[in-house]
Amino acid sequence: MGDAAGRGGAQRRHGDQRARSEKYELRAEGPTSMGSLRYQEDFEEEKNSAFTWEVQANSRSYNSQFKKKSFLCWQKKKHQSNVICTAKYNVFSFLPLNLYEQFHRTSNLYFLFIIVLQGFPEISTLPWFTLFAPLLCLLIIRAARDLVDDIGRHRSDRIVNNRPCQILVGKSFLWKKWANLRVGDLVCLHRDSVVPADLLLLASTEPSSLCYVETADIDGETNLKFRQAPPITHHELTSPRKMASFQGKVVCEEPNSRLHHFVGCLEWKGRKHPLDSGNLLLRGCKVRNTDTCYGMVIYAAGANPSGFDTKIMKNCGKVHLKRTKIDRLMNRLVVLIFLSLVLISMGLSFGFWFKVSEFKAKHHYVSSSYMHSVASETFVIFWGFLILLSVMVPMSMFIMVEFIYLGNSIFINWDVQMYYEPQDKPAKARSTSLNDQLGQVEYVFSDKTGTLTQNIMTFKKCCIGGVIYGPEPPPAWPRPQEDPYLWNEFADGKLLYRNSRLLRAVRAGEDRLVREFWRLLAICHTVMAQERDSADEREGARPTLCLPPPDRLVYQAASPDEEALVTAARNFGYVFVARTQDSITVMELGEERVYQVLAMMDFNSIRKRMSVLVRNPEGSIYLYTKGADTVIFQRLRNKGTQEWTTEEALASFAEQTLRTLCLAYKKVDEAVFEGWRQRHQEASILLQNRAQALHQVYEEMEQNLQLLGATAIEDRLQDGVCDTIKCLKQGNIKVWVLTGDKQETAVNISFACQLLSESMLILEEREILQILEAYWESNNNEQHGKGKGHWKNQFLPHVKVAMVITGEFLDQVLLSLRREPRALVHSENVEVDEPWQEPDEQKTDFLRARRKSLMWRALGIPLRGTGLAPQAADSSSSDMLCVQRERAFVELASQCQAVICCRVTPKQKALIVGLVKKYQRVVTLAIGDGANDVNMIKTADIGVGLAGQEGMQAAQSSDYALAQFSFLRRLLLVHGRWSYMRVCKFLRYFVYKSLASMMVQIWFAFYSGFTAQPLYEGWFLALFNLLYSTFPILYIGLFEQDVSAERSLELPELYVAGQKDELFNYWVFVQALAHGMVTSLVNFFMTLWVTHDSAGPISFSDYQSFAVVVALSGLLSITMEVILIIKYWTVLSVLAIVLSLFFYVVVTWVTQSFWLFQISPKTFPFLYADRNVLSHPSILLVILLNVSLNTLPTLALRVIYQALKKPRPKAAPGEAAPGEAAAAAAAEGPQLRRESRGRRSSYAFSHREGYADLITQGTILRRAPGPDSDLLAREAHPPREPPPGVTEAPRLPRTLSLPGRRQGGVSSEDEARTASSCAAVDQRPARQPGAAQDAGSSPQPLPEAPGKASRRGVPPPRGTWASSWRRLLQPARRGPPDPERPARGEQ
Repeated sequence: MGDAAGRGGAQRRHGDQRARSEKYELRAEGPTSMGSLRYQEDFEEEKNSAFTWEVQANSRSYNSQFKKKSFLCWQKKKHQSNVICTAKYNVFSFLPLNLYEQFHRTSNLYFLFIIVLQGFPEISTLPWFTLFAPLLCLLIIRAARDLVDDIGRHRSDRIVNNRPCQILVGKSFLWKKWANLRVGDLVCLHRDSVVPADLLLLASTEPSSLCYVETADIDGETNLKFRQAPPITHHELTSPRKMASFQGKVVCEEPNSRLHHFVGCLEWKGRKHPLDSGNLLLRGCKVRNTDTCYGMVIYAAGANPSGFDTKIMKNCGKVHLKRTKIDRLMNRLVVLIFLSLVLISMGLSFGFWFKVSEFKAKHHYVSSSYMHSVASETFVIFWGFLILLSVMVPMSMFIMVEFIYLGNSIFINWDVQMYYEPQDKPAKARSTSLNDQLGQVEYVFSDKTGTLTQNIMTFKKCCIGGVIYGPEPPPAWPRPQEDPYLWNEFADGKLLYRNSRLLRAVRAGEDRLVREFWRLLAICHTVMAQERDSADEREGARPTLCLPPPDRLVYQAASPDEEALVTAARNFGYVFVARTQDSITVMELGEERVYQVLAMMDFNSIRKRMSVLVRNPEGSIYLYTKGADTVIFQRLRNKGTQEWTTEEALASFAEQTLRTLCLAYKKVDEAVFEGWRQRHQEASILLQNRAQALHQVYEEMEQNLQLLGATAIEDRLQDGVCDTIKCLKQGNIKVWVLTGDKQETAVNISFACQLLSESMLILEEREILQILEAYWESNNNEQHGKGKGHWKNQFLPHVKVAMVITGEFLDQVLLSLRREPRALVHSENVEVDEPWQEPDEQKTDFLRARRKSLMWRALGIPLRGTGLAPQAADSSSSDMLCVQRERAFVELASQCQAVICCRVTPKQKALIVGLVKKYQRVVTLAIGDGANDVNMIKTADIGVGLAGQEGMQAAQSSDYALAQFSFLRRLLLVHGRWSYMRVCKFLRYFVYKSLASMMVQIWFAFYSGFTAQPLYEGWFLALFNLLYSTFPILYIGLFEQDVSAERSLELPELYVAGQKDELFNYWVFVQALAHGMVTSLVNFFMTLWVTHDSAGPISFSDYQSFAVVVALSGLLSITMEVILIIKYWTVLSVLAIVLSLFFYVVVTWVTQSFWLFQISPKTFPFLYADRNVLSHPSILLVILLNVSLNTLPTLALRVIYQALKKPRPKAAPGEAAPGEAAAAAAAEGPQLRRESRGRRSSYAFSHREGYADLITQGTILRRAPGPDSDLLAREAHPPREPPPGVTEAPRLPRTLSLPGRRQGGVSSEDEARTASSCAAVDQRPARQPGAAQDAGSSPQPLPEAPGKASRRGVPPPRGTWASSWRRLLQPARRGPPDPERPARGEQ
């Protein structure tokens, strides 16, 4: 049966090969970087590959002696504690560190500089409080925001650090916190526990110390993966007492970020035992379907971001300070304004120089009042002007921006349209400073599993014998539908597929193809049957040896596709209930049948199919095969109407983006099988090229098949994914998919969500190399860096292009060989098996490899394992080549409508985002739901985390947390566009009003002898930006809308304005400058012209009256401007304008009152100034004239501009670009355009190997325990309770379904006899591979039981439940397992 026996050497060799090839294939987790930006990180990865990490079990004193250099001559402990600290501040560092960060802003440094100048009375022209109070307010607001965010991080860290786990203390496991873990400690974990650190698996209660883990929180995949303890610890560490005396030492590589790679050895009792990634439990994994497991801490989390040692924390990346494009632009503008003010102050100071010199010459009698020289007086006046004009960079603008960001973030949190009721999760803006950048996104980088898809596979359709059975349409009128599977006691009630016609055919049992179709689905798989826990079971209960009751039968599969197919067969009456090492039990329409498994040929990426060779209860031998249609159709006996009809059905399924699989079978003669079994035995014991020989033997058997039909499974997308992607693409947002999944699966999902279409040119790796080769041939070295222009002419404008690449290809294109010496490992002294290829692919692959080799050489890109790559003369030229290569690749990808990156690691995801940011200089957004997306989320300008079933790490590391991908549409097109529009309008108006009111200080200087005397009242200067003009502009920043939310979603094209920076840029800033300057000129010189040569009681030519008229004219002018630019009028907008004018009236009346003047005449000098001016109608006419001259021309210009404004041009689909003939010639060719056939069997292409090796070796199946083997189970749950503050995770015992038959109506005596025999299950030695049942053997049949199911009177094969049943009734005579017994892979 199978190829179990001869696999020992092969498995060891394959294990070594995997260890080496993983190091080779996962090079992207090392230096896959942008030019020289990541060279230091590459060096660190190389250094961490050394085997210098030593950990001894149960010896904290030994592990604490290792030190590493910290700073200068100081050293710290090499091994970190398990306390994580992702917060930035503590009690002592908050104030200095926060102030240090805040004064990194140019604007804050500018304001601090001005405040320092104001402290000198000789040069101070404004009260000190005019800038100090606003700056203090700004610092407090930002510090409070940072403090609240950091408190949240502290709270999250505290929750994680206080999680409970059992640590070996003395000779027993005690409940401790995660924070108490140290390297070398031994940990006991139970089912559903989260792994607290990177652990070496030592033992478990599962057969062969297997441990099943769910890595959803790491890679987003919900299918289980298995890990296995080293054989030596599995046999030796059978009790806590032995674990307490365990002193093994692990020597391995330094902590690194390679998630799927680990190499080390265990030194114990004078022997060394190899370790690899299959022995490691990573932090963040969740233990599933394993009662208890034990591990030794190898890498701990680390107490600070620079000291993280666990692999998942190494992949999380560093926290980057994210700043928006507008924020960076404003910093540059602040510098520009400051330099302008310096120049203006210098010009006015020179004016003072000449004015004083002239004044002294004409009025020599007052020269004695000037005690200092003209130069010193000019120097003082320069600083006075700089202080006076500093209000042109208003601090209140930065304060109000903080409130605007906060308000828009609250609106995101309050949006009920982004509330996901099933999970009770609203949208959450975790960052309050990136809202405006949500309106400028050009690239969206999305994960696939759990982000675009629900990772739920559902049986959708099938084709049997050329007949398509689709789901029945819903009834025309609503009526309660009864479950059509109620007749089947094994039905799980979750199958949504309904087809009464197929159900009648199944229950009738007359159609042979229908019977074999469902029988194949129930037999040909690697699924394991288990028994669901019940609430009344106690902790530590032993698994039952009987078939599980129908309502407690559950399946565990290597992939959700397998589980969906087996579950469908279960509901249709063909129930897989149990398996042994060489048999499988199926309940067929209530009849129990046991099939002897003769051979199992599992999926892999080359075979693209799986086959099972079985002997049925009647003694006949059948081969059942399922796989991709491209390989199944080639192996059919003949092709007729049924085959052509099935192929048409497959094409139809593919158009619906369903994952298809072809099913076929054949009957095998006994003589043919005997000959094949002999060849299989010979191939399985070869020492070289064993895998290739086995594949050839499999190929012989899998011929002349008869087609049964096809299945169609739907990988369900999240609700609204298609509409969201379509809407984003209409808004000129490019969506790239970055996933660690297989290429075929990712492409299939991309078609399903309409990211790819049949009309697209899908460039794969071969075509990309051809285009890059043409690029290098047509451009000399001087033209390499010309940028985007070259690529724009490569594709026809009406041809949509997409790109599909893998992480390995990305590594080759972007990586220099000198920076990845690990790649040489693959070619030096490595003896590996030659890979097997399908016969019809060998010639094509040879020509393809030759062509690719020539392309690599032409491109100057290093070949794997060869020395053919041209080397640069020096490091600088090599860096330049690397930059040119990266730029060319990114610019080619940027011309594609969609890019699909498959098999990429977390670091490669971040690399791709960083490359686009570096060379395209665009706003990027990354969205994901797993811990493997954290690095990408942190690298992108905006990170969005989905809070879903894959955990919360992505959401906790993100800037915005959503519950569904479809909410991204509203987040960007509504909230993002509104925020960008509001902030831009706010900034433009603030610049305008500041210049309109404050530039009159410059004009006044020409009439005040350049003495830096302020024109306005000091309180007007202090409160103008804080109170008098605050509310209207705050309304604009919080509530302004150009179109409604519904209209924003209907017109995604409006989003393009933010991508092009149309609403605020240098030109808009210059326009605001000019507008403000004209307003200030009108207000000052019109008032000056009216008051020229005027005198008398109604004249306002005095200083205070003149200042009041100019101030009031400026205030009313900017108020009229805000009335003109507001488009969304509400009661709040009217109230804001009224309140601003009201506060001016009230505060002016108070500050110009007589009683304040009496208190401090120097502080309140403008006594009744406004009252005297406003009491004269003629002065009111002057104010009205100024406001009219400022408003009417502006209104006229805007009306004219809107009338002459051209609509936004739309690209005509038929336009042709110059040089398109060459592009068309390059694009032509059948290999560029993909058809549905190439992706309709994506499931078979992407299917991972299941548990076939474990099944055929018996590793995964429970065996009879020895007298001491249950010590771990008994000691797994100590009676101690968790300490206060440590909450134990809920834990329910799991029962594994073992081979046997379900006992219906079993008597109490039978139950007692079965229970008493549970400890005496026979542990039989593994059988030889492929060995069929001996003809002379005649095992006794099972005793009849009073159950519902009847059994054929055919003697079952040896190794089934019958032989085990007899041994159950005999006392166990065997002792504990022999340590010298060969482990898995050594049998």
